[in-house]
Amino acid sequence: MAEQYDVIVIGGGPAGENAAGRTGQGGLKTVLIEGELLGGECDYWACMPSKVLLRPWEALSAVKRVPGAREASTGSIDFPQVLAWRDYMTRSYSDESQVNWVASVGSDLIRGHAKIDGPRGVVVTQPDGSIRELEASKAVVVATGSRSSMPPIPGLADAQTWDNRKATSATEIPKHLIVLGGGAVGCELAQAWKSLGAEEVTIIEGQPHLMGLDEPFAGELVAKAFKERLGISVRTSTRATAVERIGNAVTVTLSDGSAVTGSEVLVALGRRPRTDDVGLETLGLEQGKKISVNDQMQAVDVPGGWLYAVGDVNGRNMQTYMGKYHGRIAGDHINGKDVAGIGDYHSSRVVFTDPQVASVGLTEAKAREQGINVRAIEYGYGWSGGGSLMGYDVEGTCKWVVDEDKKVLVGATFVGPGAGEQIHAAAIAIAGQVTLDTLWHAVPPFPTISEFWLSFLLEYGY
Repeated sequence: MAEQYDVIVIGGGPAGENAAGRTGQGGLKTVLIEGELLGGECDYWACMPSKVLLRPWEALSAVKRVPGAREASTGSIDFPQVLAWRDYMTRSYSDESQVNWVASVGSDLIRGHAKIDGPRGVVVTQPDGSIRELEASKAVVVATGSRSSMPPIPGLADAQTWDNRKATSATEIPKHLIVLGGGAVGCELAQAWKSLGAEEVTIIEGQPHLMGLDEPFAGELVAKAFKERLGISVRTSTRATAVERIGNAVTVTLSDGSAVTGSEVLVALGRRPRTDDVGLETLGLEQGKKISVNDQMQAVDVPGGWLYAVGDVNGRNMQTYMGKYHGRIAGDHINGKDVAGIGDYHSSRVVFTDPQVASVGLTEAKAREQGINVRAIEYGYGWSGGGSLMGYDVEGTCKWVVDEDKKVLVGATFVGPGAGEQIHAAAIAIAGQVTLDTLWHAVPPFPTISEFWLSFLLEYGY
């Protein structure tokens, strides 16, 4: 007979943990099922270790902008110390603290691979091969995350390539890293490994500029910094058409007829939902595809409202913090709370390159595509009093996109050192539909970087 639970959560990454925490603390009998490390991709192979690899260069860059301090910055980055810090931040790939947290919120934990087995049923294959059958009275939550996409480029699958897991857990510096993809993951890891000592790094991007989801100037500024400050080669408007590894060398043939040979290839060409082995076919859903959901995170193609999908598996917004948000939304709804609809375009995005790229809402082009009557304002990131105190050569740009009819922000992009810490104010303004008249009375302190908000409003006409 199946073990009975109120809520079964499949996947113990950030989204699943938040859903299980919400329902467990809400008094529902909850079980969380995870086949790898609790905490998921972000804690061990993505967000956290990648930022550790990026942080030394960011800190050195900040010091070298300041006269007097830059003279004290001698020597090179200590790679073994960086790896030691990475292992500390990933808890040496141990999830003991996460296991304790799951228990603290009143949820059970089962290790193993879970598959849905018809309505409300879940079968778990445990590490020793034993089987446990479970049944949920209220909800099953799918939170299995995503994996790196592997496009059908001839030779790519056999070229012993890197994905984000290999790139963030590597213990040796690649001699020449070729990066396929100029989005957030590709740009961050390209910078990380070049700053840590790679002799060459080459980015291959099919679009005209890096970071194609953001304003064009963002990718252009990052590419300029990559070339001038780090010596990273950026190849845009060209794609990989073939990949071949012979021994320690791997050659990537490009659509423009040229070829690049390096020691490692990082595939950073997007991610796809990890739904190809979770039993979706027993519900009439297609394996390997996203699970479409409503604003309460319920699967729209499954009757009864018992199936939820949170995080990357629903394809709405593949950001860790949005996955956590989805988990909280689902958990609250399962607990019986009245959950308001969401608008994912309110979520902010940060690429932790140097300079950082932070954005929220719509780009100017996207806003115009939607028929919004917009006006865009730009201002230098380092032009404020606080910006000037960051030192010499502070490059960056801020851009605000205003709905002229409603007099509210619909988008913002900040490029500059520490821009990620500045974007949340714009996210609040957009999510709260704060009018410019109201923003005018939110006076930023002097001298801070945030004074660019005052400059934006003055430029607008206040």
